[in-house]
Amino acid sequence: MPFQIHALDQTQFEHYFSMSEQELTNANAVLETVTESPGYPCRVSLADAKVGETILLVNYSHLPEASPYQASHAIYVRKDIPSVKLEPDTIPDVISSRLISIRAFDNNHMMQRADVVDGKILKGQLEEILAEGTISYIHLHNAKQGCFAAKVTRAA
Repeated sequence: MPFQIHALDQTQFEHYFSMSEQELTNANAVLETVTESPGYPCRVSLADAKVGETILLVNYSHLPEASPYQASHAIYVRKDIPSVKLEPDTIPDVISSRLISIRAFDNNHMMQRADVVDGKILKGQLEEILAEGTISYIHLHNAKQGCFAAKVTRAA
């Protein structure tokens, strides 16, 4: 089953980069300068930030729908980077190079399947899970830190 990995829309984060420190604190966010790479996986570019770049660390509601699984977690977003649009069946290095938690949900946002896999073998797992008729979408998370990585749907 062909799949599509979706980056987050950059426009929803632009305003953070012009906030004062106090405003960022009030928004539970911080701006940092990248000191090592890899280590700061951007959810907009789906790539690791480069040393010296400014990056936003913010709590993101990746499952805001009414569900017992409603959830948010910290994510990184690079400054002044457009959202990437991946080709179907493409897994970016920022995901394939990490241990990934797979969480598969139905139309009611109820988790139907979960697993932890090496990102290098993720493609086959995604194809298999999306072939199941009950699965609506998949969330990928970095398994160690728990951070949301990306949403996966069936490719159009």
